[in-house]
Amino acid sequence: MFSRDVGIDLGTANVLIYVKGKGIVLDEPSVVAIDTNTGKALAVGEEAFRMVGRTPGNIVAIRPLKDGVIADFEVTEQMLKHFINKINVKGMFAKPRILICTPTNITSVEQKAIREAAQKCGAKHIFLEEEPKVAAIGAGMDIFQPSGNMVVDIGGGTTDIAVLSMGDIVTSSSIKMAGDKFDTEILQYIKKEYKLLIGERTAENIKLNVATVYERDEELEIRGRDMVSGLPRTITVGSKEIQRALMEPVMVIVQAAKSVLEKTPPELSADIIDRGIMLTGGGALLHGIDQLFADELKVPVLIAEEPMRAVAQGTGLMLEHMDKIAKRKVF
Repeated sequence: MFSRDVGIDLGTANVLIYVKGKGIVLDEPSVVAIDTNTGKALAVGEEAFRMVGRTPGNIVAIRPLKDGVIADFEVTEQMLKHFINKINVKGMFAKPRILICTPTNITSVEQKAIREAAQKCGAKHIFLEEEPKVAAIGAGMDIFQPSGNMVVDIGGGTTDIAVLSMGDIVTSSSIKMAGDKFDTEILQYIKKEYKLLIGERTAENIKLNVATVYERDEELEIRGRDMVSGLPRTITVGSKEIQRALMEPVMVIVQAAKSVLEKTPPELSADIIDRGIMLTGGGALLHGIDQLFADELKVPVLIAEEPMRAVAQGTGLMLEHMDKIAKRKVF
C-alpha cells in the first residue's frame, strides 16, 4: 500500500537494489539489449548480458553506463524503469524515496542526469551519496567516529579511493581504471601474443579464473577466432602471463591510493596504520590484490566480506537513517 525506501548501487557493470526491510532484492548486470529498428529494449539485466557478443545485426547489447556515469540517458532510464517495476516498490498512494550512489568526482551535469533518470522512474525524493562513503559503511567500517578510515572501491568503470572521518570524506580520488579496463588489457594481450580474437565474456572469464597480480599458478583453456586463418582455435593461458598484462593498470590504482595517503592529515594517517585499508567492489576479488597493496603501501589491507555487495549494503544501512539524511539534502 505504502511505498518503500530504495537504495540503488548504479554500477557500470552491475546494478544492485536494496529495499528497506527486505535487503538486496536485485543484482543484475547493467546491460540492455536494444532492437535498432524500433529502439525498444528487448531484454534487460541477466537476459541481456547473455546476448553480449552473440546478437544478430539488428540487436545490440549495450551498457548505458560508462566509467560510473550515464553514457546513454534514454537506455539508462529504460533499464532503471525495468528494474524498479520488477521489484515492485511503488505504493498505491506514495512514490519511493531513492538513494543512489555516485563516484566522488562526478560533475553537476552528470548528477543531474542520474537524478532525472530516477525521477522519470517515479521517485518521490532522490538522494545522492558518494560511493566510497557508502562502500565503507557497507563493509562494516565505523566512519562516524573522529578517526581515519580508508576505503578503495574498485568497481567496473571507476575506482574510488577515500579517507573518511566523522561521517564524511577528508581526501578522495576517483579514477577511470577498474574492472572493465582489466578485461580490455586481457583481451589486448591475447590478441597481441596469440593472434587470437576473444570476446568480453571470455576476457572476464580469464580474469575470474586465472588472473592474479601476486603469485598464482593456474591455467585455463580458452577459445576464440584466429586472426590469421579466421578459423576457431583453442589455446591455454596461465596466471603468470595474465599477471604481466594486468600489472600496469593495477599499479595505476596503487599510485592513486598513494597520492590520497600523501594528502591525508598525519593524525588520520596514524589511524589508517592501525585500522588498515578496506578493499571493496568487484576488483577486490582479483587474486593477490590485497597482498600487492599491502606491499606497496606498507599498511594492512583487508577485503570486505562481500566486496561486490558492500555499496548496496551500505545504502541499506543509510536508509535506516534516511530521515537524518532527508533533512540534509532533498531534491
